[in-house]
Amino acid sequence: MIEPAFAEAASFTEATLDALLPKPSGPEARLHEAMRYATMGGGKRLRAFFVLQSGRLFGVDRRALGRVAAAVECLHAYSLVHDDLPAMDDDDFRRGKPSLHKAFDEATAILAGDALLTLSFGLIGSPEAHGDPFVRCELIAKLATAAGHGGMVGGQMMDLAFEGENPPLPEITRLARMKTAALVTFCCEAGATMGKASAAARQALAAYGQEVGLAFQIADDLLDVEGEASELGKKVHKDEARGKATVVSVLGRERARAQAEALVTQAASHLDLFDEKADLLRAAARFVVTRRA
Repeated sequence: MIEPAFAEAASFTEATLDALLPKPSGPEARLHEAMRYATMGGGKRLRAFFVLQSGRLFGVDRRALGRVAAAVECLHAYSLVHDDLPAMDDDDFRRGKPSLHKAFDEATAILAGDALLTLSFGLIGSPEAHGDPFVRCELIAKLATAAGHGGMVGGQMMDLAFEGENPPLPEITRLARMKTAALVTFCCEAGATMGKASAAARQALAAYGQEVGLAFQIADDLLDVEGEASELGKKVHKDEARGKATVVSVLGRERARAQAEALVTQAASHLDLFDEKADLLRAAARFVVTRRA
């Protein structure tokens, strides 16, 4: 049931990105090419899927949702480009092809990441994303919080700081909630924000996103230990090699897997007030812990 829905969302998001990303031209054409290289052909587009599905619950215009979904994918692509740099995780491959700094060069990769980050806020801040400027401001503020020092970037800093250390499980969990779950939570809540939903509906989707986001990070850490590079399109066993602290390294595989399973069960329970309208979100939560790539 979920695979066709993922495929449709990915196709729609890909077409939206193609229309919104700059076409290579002028002396800066190399930058435009790098932005497209980093963003197009990007897997299942799970974050975009969460934006689209959360908005569907409230009848939000699909074109507007597509713009916000594209913005999130641009921001996510920026984070991967910078994460792959030699100063960060130093990865040569991403999504089955050379990392951006390998395909182009390090300076271009840095600039492309910067451009994608700023483009994401430009897309959300435009009238096409929502007719109400107050809603646009709310989306921008929430995305900035999810992506910045109190969210994704702060989590990445903790990730670097904990290399070779043995932090307690609560700190590792906080890292995962910041690095991964914060942006997933924004995606799950975005549709409710755009639909001017009730406080109860917003809280339910935010809670769903927090649990799914943490489960996603645990599943990602399990794939790093158990997955195959040919399936994942990137290097595996890198966390262990670098001495990174993860939920898996602390709890072990089986307890970590059980924790992820419990999280997605809890996430699904937050969707009870939406009845069958949220079945695809429930299926997406289950997919997070069963995926092999």
